[in-house]
Amino acid sequence: EVQVEESGGGSVQAGGSLTLSCTFSGFTLDRGPVGWYRRARPKECDLLSGIDRDGKTYPSDSVKDRFTILHDKAKNTFYLHMINLKPDDTAVYYCAPVHYGGLGCEYRGRGTQVTVSS
Repeated sequence: EVQVEESGGGSVQAGGSLTLSCTFSGFTLDRGPVGWYRRARPKECDLLSGIDRDGKTYPSDSVKDRFTILHDKAKNTFYLHMINLKPDDTAVYYCAPVHYGGLGCEYRGRGTQVTVSS
């Protein structure tokens, strides 16, 4: 059974930084790329960045200059390093296989809340 746990969220001021963590069990990159998603408003789910087993990353244009996805293979843990945070980045952040697309926020984890104040 696949299990996912996201952590690392919190409240920060605009311009600050956070690094989120996501630990997978029962799923590895050999089965497909993994991505970070966020839900800022109900029924919305945006894929922010993905990473494949070769370490290639797929950041969205909206965050590519500020967010970086990383993977620790030994721990099977994925990170999202975020800098220069903005109030519009306030959302619940999730990780899931990239092929889940718009359903990535419904995958298995509870997500982690990020709140950015101006």
